[in-house]
Amino acid sequence: MTEPDDETLSALAHTGEQDVEVTLRPKKLGEFIGQPRVREQLELVLESARRRGVPPDHVLLSGPPGLGKTSMAMIIAAELGSALRITSGPALERAGDLAAMLSNLAPGDVLFIDEIHRIARPAEEMLYLAMEDFRVDVVVGKGPGATSIPLEIAPFTLVGATTRSGALTGPLRDRFGFTGQMEFYSDDELDQVVRRAARILDIEIDPLGSAEIARRSRGTPRIANRLLRRVRDYAEVRADGVATKQVVRAALEVYDVDELGLDRLDRAVLGALVKSFGGGPVGVSTLAVAVGEEPTTVEEVCEPYLVRAGMLARTPRGRVATAAAWEHLGLQPPERVLPDPGLFDQP
Repeated sequence: MTEPDDETLSALAHTGEQDVEVTLRPKKLGEFIGQPRVREQLELVLESARRRGVPPDHVLLSGPPGLGKTSMAMIIAAELGSALRITSGPALERAGDLAAMLSNLAPGDVLFIDEIHRIARPAEEMLYLAMEDFRVDVVVGKGPGATSIPLEIAPFTLVGATTRSGALTGPLRDRFGFTGQMEFYSDDELDQVVRRAARILDIEIDPLGSAEIARRSRGTPRIANRLLRRVRDYAEVRADGVATKQVVRAALEVYDVDELGLDRLDRAVLGALVKSFGGGPVGVSTLAVAVGEEPTTVEEVCEPYLVRAGMLARTPRGRVATAAAWEHLGLQPPERVLPDPGLFDQP
């Protein structure tokens, strides 16, 4: 058995998971589980474009990592019968990088830019013109003799994905004709995801076992699929290969995933907040030092789920543990756990 991985419950993609994720990705909108509102809206956008014989409006997919934004981009291209070109915001450092990619697009192609909020400013400004008028201005030469040459590009559909929609500039956001907000999955939806993945990977799992995995997957299909593979490892080595509820519970105990889907780092953050700082408030940097992690890891990996689970609150004065956090750690919460409501961030 492998050692427990502190990133088992991270919604970010791990190195080496690409091949498995490609196998598990749905190929059509009808195969996509969850996100019913976004699916219905996209179906209307794509069908309308097909009937009019034109590329659909540019699409922005927003939401936390691991919810299916890349899968949805691939489905859009498949539904249109178009080629898909994939890049990422950090890879587009210069306008020339984007110009080269745009000039190679065929009519109707789909260009997918992951983490589009991280695109460099010169490339973003070139993207404005490409999205609106399907042309780019290429600057030839330097200094006073520089000349701008307009270059026509084929009509295309841009699909942008972002985990931080608030980081997008206004002009870029306004150029998308459709924005789909991806939401966390319910336990029932994740149960369907687990059972579908088990069929594809030829893993024998019973209904109670799949439901147990779904319940601990933090509302994220990528985490559900990852936990399923770890349960498979355990079932093959220490059981008879069948992922029953008892096998799932034993396997996830080995990998430090508790009843509520918290891992070692989550519990370390709550433990430090409660035991070392009396429940807070405490700054995220101080909290990160207490658990031996980087502040960005605590803020981006742990906090989103702890806040959503109602165990941690962000206030202007720092992080505060709720009564649920004390109770989850088996401790008696003090009478006055949280600061006054006025100290909390406004929605």
